[in-house]
Amino acid sequence: MKRYTCLLMLAMVLTLTLGAPSEPNAEINSKAGTSAFPFLKINIGARAIGMGGAATGLADDESALYYNPAGIAGAKETRWIGGYHNYFVDMQSGFVGMIFPIDERSTIAGHFDYLGYGEFIETDDIGKVLGTFGGSDIVLAATYGRQVGYNFKLGITAKFIYEHVHEYSATGLAFDLGAKYIDDRERFTGGVMVQNLGKQLSALGSEKYRLPLTIRGGVSYRPRGLPLLLASDLIVPVDNDIEFAVGGEYHELKPLYLRLGWNSFGSNYRAHDSDDKWAGLTVGVGFDYKRLHIAYAYAPGADLGESHRITVTGGFPK
Repeated sequence: MKRYTCLLMLAMVLTLTLGAPSEPNAEINSKAGTSAFPFLKINIGARAIGMGGAATGLADDESALYYNPAGIAGAKETRWIGGYHNYFVDMQSGFVGMIFPIDERSTIAGHFDYLGYGEFIETDDIGKVLGTFGGSDIVLAATYGRQVGYNFKLGITAKFIYEHVHEYSATGLAFDLGAKYIDDRERFTGGVMVQNLGKQLSALGSEKYRLPLTIRGGVSYRPRGLPLLLASDLIVPVDNDIEFAVGGEYHELKPLYLRLGWNSFGSNYRAHDSDDKWAGLTVGVGFDYKRLHIAYAYAPGADLGESHRITVTGGFPK
């Protein structure tokens, strides 16, 4: 019974954090919880999170490795990103990436994404405590971006996925495909992305599941004469309801940046009798220090608690 106890505990955690809507009158999507490796849907980067996760069309910093690989094309210098995420229910994650320009148009990159589920009590089918166990997920990825003329960029990421729970493991292979458009004055950008296109190679149990394929589209706009950046995303997962994300960044106080956002997925964090109205709202700040940018984002998770992210990015001149 050990295997089924482990899988049940992990399923409960993922359902709480990435599951179907839980509002009193919300209809549960029949496909919710039917994909393998749901951690692939957890957004990264404190700057992007502070703006509600609306970064598919923006994709103008190192977090493009997650939101739209086309965003790294045409990088002028070697860039890096490191992030820590204190998630719900004692889960924690980290993200590390490097971006290397090959020439004026081509760029390659690699990143490592990790999520640890903490420690769980293991029981048998009658409730007897057998001990404790843990679980984790890892992604190893390689990205190529190419600038096509001045206005268009394309990108592709290949990802190897590894999941470990107790003495069981699962693997998968996925690809992200992205495109980005930049207008001549660089005030408007738009992007589209197909995320997690691939398959599960091996499973924790006897049955394999599809990956959490997601279609993302977004835009960003810098109003003329205003120290403001606005962004929005439409996110269409195959295993849940459509999501909307909007956000903004205020940079009049440079080197200090203020960020605010909202993501409709936040409704998933409310229990059926919750009156919490802040779930889905995100706030963030950023600060430039020499060649570094340090960002922090806070996202209240209603009944699940609070989520904190810290990300540091920087570069090396040629």
